[in-house]
Amino acid sequence: MVATRPYTCGLDAAADVIGGKWKPRILWALHHGPRRFGELRKEISGVTEKMLIQQLRELESRRVVHREVFHQVPPKVEYWLTPLGESLNLALAPLDDWGAEHLDELETTRAG
Repeated sequence: MVATRPYTCGLDAAADVIGGKWKPRILWALHHGPRRFGELRKEISGVTEKMLIQQLRELESRRVVHREVFHQVPPKVEYWLTPLGESLNLALAPLDDWGAEHLDELETTRAG
């Protein structure tokens, strides 16, 4: 029996990691260094606490984001990009440039 691969190409694999509205924005927010949960919540407008927790857990499970718990009072948790996450952000940078370059046109053609 031949094992089937979960992805058909590299773009398929990357889209699986960053799929959805919030993951690219989380990665972008972590681009400037470690962030606490509350900082991420403020920086990523519109995300609910539940969704942010879920998306961070998924990124952590894919080893793109690292979560560090500091055992102190009050408790402190920080998130930052792993080397894999940093390389993913480098790949997202041209996409950000493209979106910024075509922002006006994309806003006028957006449905809804």
